[in-house]
Amino acid sequence: MSDRRLPRALRVVLQVLAYGAFAAVLGYFSTSPAYRLRGDDEALVKLSFTHSARLMRACRERSESELAKLAPNMRQKMDCPRERAPVRIELDMDGRALYRIEAPPAGLHRDGAATVYRRLAIPAGRHQFRARLADGPEGEFRFSGESVVELAPGQVLIVDFATDGSGFVFTRG
Repeated sequence: MSDRRLPRALRVVLQVLAYGAFAAVLGYFSTSPAYRLRGDDEALVKLSFTHSARLMRACRERSESELAKLAPNMRQKMDCPRERAPVRIELDMDGRALYRIEAPPAGLHRDGAATVYRRLAIPAGRHQFRARLADGPEGEFRFSGESVVELAPGQVLIVDFATDGSGFVFTRG
């Protein structure tokens, strides 16, 4: 039987060469080709928030005959629905529409919060933004906010909705 194994020194040299080639390929692709997230004259607008809309219907009091038809453990005097209205959002920049979104409530029974996340590259510079939100079954815009913002190239404008009742918040990042 002949031993066809390579000498230990040759194996070590070949292993070092293989690792070196792998490191060179990895090093090249970590810097090339160059990736650009945005153009030189672009900024970014992010519309991002979560909001629980109002209920689709108000609670109502059940009559005695309705209560009698229910099982004893189900006899709640008040009938309160779980379903929430969809959230409608409009975001305008310089008088033109950027987004018109209707976000449905989350959850199996449509009783959770609606979540919105959108991002859009826009030209850098001075822009006027106007945001409106409707969160009821009638679709009436109850919240609005405006802001004039100067965005430098590469800068991000985050449009958020504060749940404490203060409305829209425009933040440069």
